[in-house]
Amino acid sequence: MIHYDIIRRPLITEKTAKQKEASNQVSFEVVRDANRVEIARAVEKIFNVRVSAVRTIQVKGKIKHRGKIVGRRRDWKKAVVTLMPGERIAFFEGA
Repeated sequence: MIHYDIIRRPLITEKTAKQKEASNQVSFEVVRDANRVEIARAVEKIFNVRVSAVRTIQVKGKIKHRGKIVGRRRDWKKAVVTLMPGERIAFFEGA
């Protein structure tokens, strides 16, 4: 798998902003079949930083109702990447 195929998009929320400030962690939506090692290598290559640890979470899609019609959002995988001390990703810094 190519590095750019593993990481789908960054997750930018209030919670991830607090994690970035407190623990130097950034979050991404990743491909469901990617493992921790592949995710760490992809983040290191794409953003030119050193990764300390990676945690992954399988997120279940929510059931949504639109009148009588019931639908379901897709399942996806989240990766919380802890960077080494002193490392920063410019994308999350607003630069």
